[in-house]
Amino acid sequence: MMSAIDFAQLCVFLVLLLGLSWPLGKHMAAVLEGRDHPLARVLGWLERGLYRVCGVDPAQEMDWKMYALAMFLFNMVGFAALYILLRAQALLPLNSVGLAGMAPDLAFNTAMSFTTNTNWQAYGGESAVSHLTQMLGLTVHNFVSAATGIAVLTALIRGLTRRETRAIGNFWADLVRSTLYILLPLAMVLSLALCWQGVPQTFAGAVNATLTESVAYEIPPSADDFKADPTLKPAPVTATEQTIMRGPIASQEAIKMLGTNGGGFFNANSAHPYENPTPLSNLLEMLAILIIPAGLCHAFGRMVNDKRQGWVLIYAMTTLFLGFIVLCWWAESQGVPQVAAITGGPFTGNMEGKELRFGILNSALFATVTTAASCGAVNAMHDSFTPLGGMVPMVLMQLGEVVFGGVGSGLYGMLVFAIIAVFVAGLMVGRTPEYLGKKIEAFETKMCSVIIMMPLFGVLMGTAWAVLTELGRGAVANPGAHGFSEILYAFSSMANNNGSAFAGLSANNALYNLLGGFVMFTSRFWLAIPVLALAGSLAGKKMVPASAGTLPTHKPLFCGLLVSVVLVVGALTFIPALALGPIVEHLQMLGR
Repeated sequence: MMSAIDFAQLCVFLVLLLGLSWPLGKHMAAVLEGRDHPLARVLGWLERGLYRVCGVDPAQEMDWKMYALAMFLFNMVGFAALYILLRAQALLPLNSVGLAGMAPDLAFNTAMSFTTNTNWQAYGGESAVSHLTQMLGLTVHNFVSAATGIAVLTALIRGLTRRETRAIGNFWADLVRSTLYILLPLAMVLSLALCWQGVPQTFAGAVNATLTESVAYEIPPSADDFKADPTLKPAPVTATEQTIMRGPIASQEAIKMLGTNGGGFFNANSAHPYENPTPLSNLLEMLAILIIPAGLCHAFGRMVNDKRQGWVLIYAMTTLFLGFIVLCWWAESQGVPQVAAITGGPFTGNMEGKELRFGILNSALFATVTTAASCGAVNAMHDSFTPLGGMVPMVLMQLGEVVFGGVGSGLYGMLVFAIIAVFVAGLMVGRTPEYLGKKIEAFETKMCSVIIMMPLFGVLMGTAWAVLTELGRGAVANPGAHGFSEILYAFSSMANNNGSAFAGLSANNALYNLLGGFVMFTSRFWLAIPVLALAGSLAGKKMVPASAGTLPTHKPLFCGLLVSVVLVVGALTFIPALALGPIVEHLQMLGR
């Protein structure tokens, strides 16, 4: 059973999350509706200045096609700029250790990853990107990709609240306000808190530390050298010094969490003591991942003039979240029978790949939080989780990351499931479904189908392609069911814009870089554009008065229906694939 300390920690996390999300949601509703709020009096001059410099009239609204075009072109320009920066970083300043530019396929994958809010990293941050790239490239994209998600959500909410109009807002105004009044202030506060906890923030380069004892290890030959000469042996090396990288870590760490980005300064991500040094920093980072998605539910309730609509979404998300965290914690606390049989010592659960300062609960909780949102930051090695423990973050991604989900994208994904839920309820009683006074007809159901099916297609087709090719199979470090799980997890992560990975997969090759980049692109923009089309269609409809046959969407019955729809869609799609990976691996672990 869960210990009293573990139970108390989980309760504290949930109380803080739900308590802080309410005032944040109130603030975000004011920002997204363009109403007066305290930060506008402080930073309003900067907002107005940005509009003048860019030649934007924030009062000039767009239809869904213009909104989608502006969103897409802005992100594609950002993608091209980041690609050039990654390729040319060797020629640019703030590169204290002389890092080379990225290879074309890796630069394509990385630029697409940060543009789409995925932040999948097929490289080690401290050994592949300079300080300038970290700040001007990756951190900037952490802000604007998150703001893009909030903007698309805002357009969808306007579609639900407006009637008989083509206008769904101004993308540029939504982008600027989300960045300036939501993401930037929170990132500044969290950056200072992380610096207080010991996270570095400096332009200084690496330092060398003399080891108290020399360390002997071996460097294996590269794959190409070994193919050319299979007799090659690992080269022995004795190290007397350790190189410790430093840089502007706290600032990137803050927006990495708040923007549900996940791309770490270090390869070890939030398991690294420079990114996540203390239990308090660990709590702050987990709260930062979910605070904006949870707050947006409250903002949604205020923006549709019915706070109960926001609460029912919070209840549905929290119900799913609690179920998955309990399963993950239970699986990891059970440990591995074979290890227990060998050690014969006291039972401690599965601590492989986990930090002692966090333990099993905080490792399982972080894994659940980061994949319930589309963050991808990790404080433990998911590849070392038990089969069922590792299946939890995998399934959370496969559900579309709507359990709180990414900044903006999680809530618009859950609203799509809500529309599907009222459609299913309408079929049951033979009535045209309605959601928030808008009839759900053929076009809306088609857009919802595209939005739900696109990530599923990316996961399954990407996994199948990798499994069928020698290059895809060659990247797997473990044979059998676990190797399949590594590939399935990778495409579940990329197709749902998460970014976490089972570390046993060596994904830095042409197949995973190019195919993964395409999957990330389609899963971001082929969802966002149909969401905007859905917003435009809803905005043009009349409001239908509620009647005796209208399904109330603010009551426990609808909450249960919504949870069921989310689980059924995931179960029908992914159980066959999960049966080939974590489920069969669990049975093998039990000797069955």
